[in-house]
Amino acid sequence: MAHYKVVDSKREQFQRYLGKSGVLDTLTKVLVALYEEPEKPNSALDFLKHHLEAATPDNPEIELLHLELTEMKEKSGPGAVAQTKNC
Repeated sequence: MAHYKVVDSKREQFQRYLGKSGVLDTLTKVLVALYEEPEKPNSALDFLKHHLEAATPDNPEIELLHLELTEMKEKSGPGAVAQTKNC
């Protein structure tokens, strides 16, 4: 009986870890996207890989740059975005 308690405890710890680190949310979102895809891809695994890569930037600087870009767009307004497209 004690062996089962140890296994359950480790399983619960691992589930909490996955929840806190955002893994469960990310996996759920990607699986829902696959479920809702009208035309299922030939390779579900490639679909998952592609969407997981998009969900997790390789470099923390990328995330900071995205945030900075969003802030700059908000500050400059819609006219500035149109000007940069014409350049």
